[in-house]
Amino acid sequence: MYRPDLEDTIVAVSTALGYGGIGIVRLSGNNALSIADGMFMAKSKKKPSEFKSYTAHYGWVVGSRRSPVTGHQTKRKLRATGNDIIDEALVTVMRAPKSYTRQDMVEINCHGGLVVLKTVLNLAVSLGARLAEPGEFTKRAFLNGRIDLTQAEAVLDIIRAKTDAFLKVSLNQLKGDLTLELENIREYLMGIYVELEAVVNFPEDEIDASPRRQLLNRIRKAQERIEKLLASSEQGKILKEGIKVVICGRPNVGKSSLLNVLLKQPRAIVTEIAGTTRDTIEETAQIRGIPFQLIDTAGILEPRDSIEREAVKRSRLHIENADLVLFVIDIHEKFSAKDKEFIDRIKGKNVLVVLNKCDLAAKLDLRKITALLKGRKMIKVSALKRIAIDALEKEIVKSVWKSKDIDTAGILISNTRHIYALKECGLNLQEAEGALGKNMPLELVSEGVKAAVSHLDEITGRSVSADLLSRIFSEFCIGK
Repeated sequence: MYRPDLEDTIVAVSTALGYGGIGIVRLSGNNALSIADGMFMAKSKKKPSEFKSYTAHYGWVVGSRRSPVTGHQTKRKLRATGNDIIDEALVTVMRAPKSYTRQDMVEINCHGGLVVLKTVLNLAVSLGARLAEPGEFTKRAFLNGRIDLTQAEAVLDIIRAKTDAFLKVSLNQLKGDLTLELENIREYLMGIYVELEAVVNFPEDEIDASPRRQLLNRIRKAQERIEKLLASSEQGKILKEGIKVVICGRPNVGKSSLLNVLLKQPRAIVTEIAGTTRDTIEETAQIRGIPFQLIDTAGILEPRDSIEREAVKRSRLHIENADLVLFVIDIHEKFSAKDKEFIDRIKGKNVLVVLNKCDLAAKLDLRKITALLKGRKMIKVSALKRIAIDALEKEIVKSVWKSKDIDTAGILISNTRHIYALKECGLNLQEAEGALGKNMPLELVSEGVKAAVSHLDEITGRSVSADLLSRIFSEFCIGK
C-alpha cells in the first residue's frame, strides 16, 4: 500500500529548544544519507554514506549561508568548496532496518544554540528534507512494524513521566509487557472464535463445538483477564496524571508555608500579613513516588475587589474538583466563624484536617472540629518548624492510594483510550456469555467474541483509523 507519509525524508530538532551544550538534528528516510553527504564533512574525509552503522564521526556541518564564518583555521580549507562552516559536529548513521524508524537515519550532534540548530535544520531542508510533523519519527516506527501502538504511546508517557514509578511502568509498556498480555488474550479469544465459525459456516461437516458450559467457562476466563487489567487502571491513572490536592482554610493559618514544605522549595510568598495569597498557586510534587498536583488557594471569603472575586471563584472550583482537600486550621487560635464557613464548603469531600502551628500553645477546641467533620482524619503539624511533615505525607498518600506499595513490576493501565477499549471488550464478552447462557444461536456468540477481539486490535494498532493515528501522534513533540 502506498503511504506518502513514509516516502519523504524528514528532519527535525530532537532536543528541547533553548540553550544547551548539545543539540540533535535528526533525519529519517530514503535520502537521509545523501542529504547528510551534502552537509557534513568528516575529518576522516569519508562521506556519511560511507560510515559504518552506529559509529560517530567528528567533522563540520558545511553549507552556504549569508552570515560570516567564525572559528578556527579549517574554514580556509572549506572555502575552496564554496561552503562555510556552520558548526562542529558528531554525526551518527543508523541504516535500515536497524534504526528507530526502520529507515536510514542520521543524527547530527552539534552545539545547542537556537541559531546553529535552525541553520542546520534549514540546510537539510534546502537539500531535500521535509520538516517532520509532531511524533512523525515514532509514527514511522509504528507504521514500519518496529513497535505497536501501545509501545508508541509509552514513548510519550516516558517523556511526560512525573515520577520514578510511572517511568518504570511506561518502560515496561515500551518493552512490550502490555502488548504480550493483550496478544495472549487475543489468541485465546481467536481460538474460541475460529471454533464457533467452523460450526456456523460448515454445518454439513458436522463439526461439533465444545459444549456450551465449556465455552462459557472459556469466555469467562478471558473476561477475568480483561477485568484484571481494568482493575489496575485507577492506580495507573493516578501515577500518570497525579492527584489533585487542594489546600484551603482561612487567611494566615499557614497554607502557603505548608505548600512550600510539601514542595521542598519556597514557591509561595509567606508573610505575617493575612491574605498574602490572592490567587491560586499550582505546583506538582512527588510524595512517596506518587505525583500530586498541589493547589494553594486564597483564604479570602469576602472579596474586596475584582481580583479577589476571581480568586474566590477559582478556589471554589478547585475545591469542587479536588481528589483530596487539606483543610488547614491554626491550632493556636480559637475556632472562628470563618473556619465554619470553610467546613460548610468542603462537606462531602475527601478531607484531611491539618492542625497547623502545633509548636505553639493550643487554643482550638477540637471537639467543635470533630463534631463538624465526623470521621475525618486529623493530624497535628508545624509547617514552620517542619514538625510531623513525614507523618502528614503518609496520611496524604493513604487518603488516596488504596495499596500499601506501588507495584511497578506488573502491568498498570493508565491510558484513557486503553481503558475505554477494554471496557467495550468486556461488554462484548458479557453479551457473548449471555447468548450462551440463553441457548441463543452460536452466530450471536461468535459475533460477540469477534467484536471483543476488534477492541483489543484497536489498542495495539492492528486495526486503527488514520484519524486516530493523527490524533495520537499530534500529542508528541516534533523530533520524536
